[in-house]
Amino acid sequence: MELSESVMKGLQTLADPNVFDLKSFTIFTEVAFDSLVSPRGESVLGHSELKHIDQTTLKHCHTATTTFILEGVKQNADKSTISSCLEDVRFQNERVDTFYNSFQKNKRKLESLLSSIDACPPHITDAEWRLEYCIKNSHVHKVNQPSYLISLNTEDLVGKMKDAAKSLERATQS
Repeated sequence: MELSESVMKGLQTLADPNVFDLKSFTIFTEVAFDSLVSPRGESVLGHSELKHIDQTTLKHCHTATTTFILEGVKQNADKSTISSCLEDVRFQNERVDTFYNSFQKNKRKLESLLSSIDACPPHITDAEWRLEYCIKNSHVHKVNQPSYLISLNTEDLVGKMKDAAKSLERATQS
């Protein structure tokens, strides 16, 4: 997996036992996964067990961790991929195992979440345009300026499919 320098630095900080002891690391990891899968997930900033860690450090590590998690799910990363990436940023074996167990536990939910995000914009089916040339404005000042009005018509495929399904359902009921 290719990760940005910022993500790598955040993961290196997370791997540092002087910043995150094992208990704090475990809690942080659980909260990070929970923040992704649960709409009411607890914030790492508000967690009582993480109050002793600098807020800026928590934010940076949280951003790096969630980026790493989502990238891992997106690429369907296996244990060896996750382990090698985490070991590259100096994670100890116990921390790698803790992280991977949380990853496996939440992977299906995260896959479902990512698949529900529509990455395709609506298709443009038609464009209407009009050129207007303004000679004077409402204050009787000369303007002499063209303006274009463009209207794009898009196709809502999901909406059309739902309408078609409802129509088919009504037709089969009669």
